Amino acid sequence: MNILLIGSGGREHALAWKLAQSPSVEKFYATPGNPGIAQHAELTQLDVTDHAAVIVFCGEKDIDLVIVGPEAPLVDGLGESLRTADIFVFGPDKAPAQLEGSKGFTKDLCARANIPTAAYVRTTNAADALTALDDFAIPVVIKADGLAAGKGVIIAETRDQAEDAVNDMFDGSFGTAGAEVVIEEFLTGEEASFFAITDGKSVVPFGTAQDHKRVGDGDVGPNTGGMGAYSPAPVLTQALQQQVMDEIIQPTVDALAAEDMPYSGVLFAGLMLTESGPQLIEYNARFGDPECQVLMMRLESDLAKLMMCTAKGDLTQTSAPVFAPETALSVVMAANGYPATPEKGGRIRNLGRAERTGAKIFHAGTAEIDGSLVANGGRVLNVTALGSNATEAQAIAYAAVDEIEFDSGFCRRDIGWREVAREASAPN
Repeated sequence: MNILLIGSGGREHALAWKLAQSPSVEKFYATPGNPGIAQHAELTQLDVTDHAAVIVFCGEKDIDLVIVGPEAPLVDGLGESLRTADIFVFGPDKAPAQLEGSKGFTKDLCARANIPTAAYVRTTNAADALTALDDFAIPVVIKADGLAAGKGVIIAETRDQAEDAVNDMFDGSFGTAGAEVVIEEFLTGEEASFFAITDGKSVVPFGTAQDHKRVGDGDVGPNTGGMGAYSPAPVLTQALQQQVMDEIIQPTVDALAAEDMPYSGVLFAGLMLTESGPQLIEYNARFGDPECQVLMMRLESDLAKLMMCTAKGDLTQTSAPVFAPETALSVVMAANGYPATPEKGGRIRNLGRAERTGAKIFHAGTAEIDGSLVANGGRVLNVTALGSNATEAQAIAYAAVDEIEFDSGFCRRDIGWREVAREASAPN
C-alpha cells in the first residue's frame, strides 16, 4: 500500500520507523517530516490546513492510507475531508476529535456516560470562573479548554495561583484555547497512560505507559509536552486495564457511536489511579509524544496492517497487537529555554556513536542546515532504549544520551524513577 504520514515530531519518526518495517508498505510519503523521518519516507511539503491540496496529492500518488500524527489537523477536520473523498484515514473525524479539542466536551461526555472523572465546572468568563473556585478545594486544576500543546493545564497550589491561572487564560496566555476554562477537582494518585485502537465499533488495547510532564528532575517546574516515558506501566495491572476498558474506554466508544460521531483511530486515555479506582484525566485523539516512541519500540505486530484495518472498519479482521515483554524507556533531549522560549540552531553531533549503545534515537525537533544537524524546536531528540526492565532500559538510554554532543540542550536525568525505585525495592 501507499501511505502518507502527516507530522514532523518524534511521534511521527517513531511511527515512520515502525511503518517502514511493514512488508505491505510500497510507497511511503511524509509531510512535512524531519531529518529522521527522511530515513524512511519521501518528504513532501503540503499545507495540511488546505484539505483540497492534500486530497489532490493523495490522488496523484495513489495514496491508500493517510495517517494523521498530530492533533491539530484532526481537530481541524482533515480526517472527514479525506473520508469524504473516499481516502482511508487513521484518525478520527472532527466531531469525535473534540475529545482532545475541547476538555469541556470530554467532561460533558463523561457525565452523560457515567465515566469516572473529576468533578468540574465549565466557564466562559473570568468572573464566573473566580466564583466557581469557591466550590473547589485547594489544590485545584485549571485547564484551557482547547489545544495548548500539552501546556494548558495549571495545578494551583494556592487560591492566588488559581485566580492568576484563570485570569491569565482569559487574558489570552494560551490564545483561543483559553476562551473557555474548565475548573476541576484535584485527584490524588499515580498517573498512567492507556492506549486503545478502535474502528468505531470494536476496541483493542494498545499498551500502557507513564509520562513525565514536569520539566525538572523530581517532577518539578512547569508542565511540558513530556520529558520522557516508559512502557509498559506495571502500575496498570491486568485487572486495572480491564477495568479501564470496561468503565472508561468502551463506554466512550459506545457513547460517541450512539451520538452519531463514531471514533476511529487511537484513543489515548490519561488516567489517575485513585484509591477508588482509575479516573479519566483527559483524552487525546492521537498517540502520545513521547509515549508513542516507547510503544513502537515494543510493538511486534504489523503497524500498517493494523492501521489499515482500523481505517476500513475491519479491526476484527486482524490479530490483536503483540508487544515485546521488555521495557522501553525514552529520554527527551530538549533545547535550553524549553518549555518557554527554546534556543534553536544548536548543533547536534555523535548520534551514530550514541546508537551503538543499543538505543534508538528519534528526531523530534531537528533540521539539517548546511550539512549539519541542528535543534529546530523545543523537544529535539528522543533517546529510546529497550531493556529487560526499567532499570536496564534507563541505563542504556542515558549511556546513549551521554554520547551525544548537544551543548545547547538538556534533559531530565530521572526518567523512569518510579519504576526503577519499585524494582530496587522488590524482593529478589
